[in-house]
Amino acid sequence: MFYGLVPSVHAQDLIQKVTIKSNDGMRFDLDEIKVKSGSTIELTLIHTGKRTKEEIGHNFVLLNKEIEIRSFAMSVLDEKENGYVPESKEDIIAFTEVIGGGESTTITFEAPPKGIYNFLCSVPGHFGLMKGKFIVE
Repeated sequence: MFYGLVPSVHAQDLIQKVTIKSNDGMRFDLDEIKVKSGSTIELTLIHTGKRTKEEIGHNFVLLNKEIEIRSFAMSVLDEKENGYVPESKEDIIAFTEVIGGGESTTITFEAPPKGIYNFLCSVPGHFGLMKGKFIVE
């Protein structure tokens, strides 16, 4: 008899992998990401460019509902040492570090409740082109 064992396949069913790419042209390859409510999200950000993170680095920031992209981006202009995220993470569901060309980073987080959320690159000047909708169904 096997007590307390849970098949690992079951755990894998709850993980949803998402890959989003960025480039030196300040673009994400996705402007919409759809996930399932209740799933664990494994999000990988890949910077396909060649320039360093100091020259044209990117991050991925998923905002709480009702948080407006422009006002958030303006609020983190002076947060370079924190990777352009505020010390108080109350407006954020998840975020990656800033990466440069040829680099990638992966984060894991729980999908928020059903709804539509905003995501962006919060590096100054990038949010105008690097933003999208994160849809939880």
